[in-house]
Amino acid sequence: MRDLVEIGMGRTARRAYDLDDVEIVPSRRTRSSAVVSTAWQIDAYRFDLPLVTHPTDAVVSPESAVAIGKLGGLGVLNAEGLWARHADAEAAIGRLAETAKDEDPTALVRLLQELHSAPVQPELLGQALRTVRESGATVAARVSPQHAAELTPHLIAAGVEILVVQGTIVSAEHVARDDDPLDLKDFIGRLDVPVIAGGVADYRTAMHLMRTGAAGVIVGHGYTPGITSTDRVLGIGVPMATAIIDAAAARRDYLDETGGRYVHVLADGGMTSSGDIAKAIACGADAVMLGAPLAAASEAPGHGLYWTAAAAHPSLPRSRVAAGPDLKVDLKTLLYGPSSDAEGAVNLFGALRRALAKTGYSDLKEFQKVGLSVRR
Repeated sequence: MRDLVEIGMGRTARRAYDLDDVEIVPSRRTRSSAVVSTAWQIDAYRFDLPLVTHPTDAVVSPESAVAIGKLGGLGVLNAEGLWARHADAEAAIGRLAETAKDEDPTALVRLLQELHSAPVQPELLGQALRTVRESGATVAARVSPQHAAELTPHLIAAGVEILVVQGTIVSAEHVARDDDPLDLKDFIGRLDVPVIAGGVADYRTAMHLMRTGAAGVIVGHGYTPGITSTDRVLGIGVPMATAIIDAAAARRDYLDETGGRYVHVLADGGMTSSGDIAKAIACGADAVMLGAPLAAASEAPGHGLYWTAAAAHPSLPRSRVAAGPDLKVDLKTLLYGPSSDAEGAVNLFGALRRALAKTGYSDLKEFQKVGLSVRR
């Protein structure tokens, strides 16, 4: 039964829980972390880590996507970002680093808006993706629902293997005033590559996206405390623990409805530590989309700054440009350790392995069944 509370006369709201509100309950069995697996697979693509990057230029360049791929994750390049618009994207990010010295808090967002006013150039996009493809890493790119139909043919021609259609809130049919609506079911049905779509925050929308043929559904909108502002600007918030569990319920029901078609759930937002990653998987996610935690890596193109794609919206930005975690660490150490940080900011997936081991589970699918408790 849903936990409804009265918030005024004649109006109730559902009580929902964030990752900070839940804890993982250990079982009677433990095992060595050396015998657990954090691998997962979507379509024909297998990864050693349940890591998909949030598609932001602050974290993903062609070179860092290659590095993430070699370490077992999936780097997703923003096909509407700086590498698709500027021949020297690193110089553009250098301007951001210089502007960060400005005391005006809006200066960085204004500069991002200016940089994104340049048109997307398919040849630059193809060049960026070619770097990833030639390394042998899986090639993934993100488009917004508004530009999916326009940009996807260029992405397919450039060798994209996994397409991510991502916005703040994505529905099965995006209705526009001046153009034909994007019917995701028809759109996905025409493609020969798996599509991951989102974000969603509830059971019904997750189910609708699964019925489009999506291989994966993104839960959340990349919320990062102190950086993203979707809740303040739009009034939209996603209590991630409840949202992930609801999407996982949709996945289970869709599996029954189709007689065996499994759609992956990816959690995007509300994760700042390794414990949050473990709790997201425990709630039912198959993988996590990380942004800000990866900004600490020395390979991150943002040079310590972090923002999401929503920061560059021309009229309604919903992300600040701010300093990421104050750490000096390479990407391999950030993901696999060893760590001297006691707050869960380093050795993110070594900690996940330890969480599986301490609760007695051997892989991610089993770990989704772990017991949870709620803080009151």
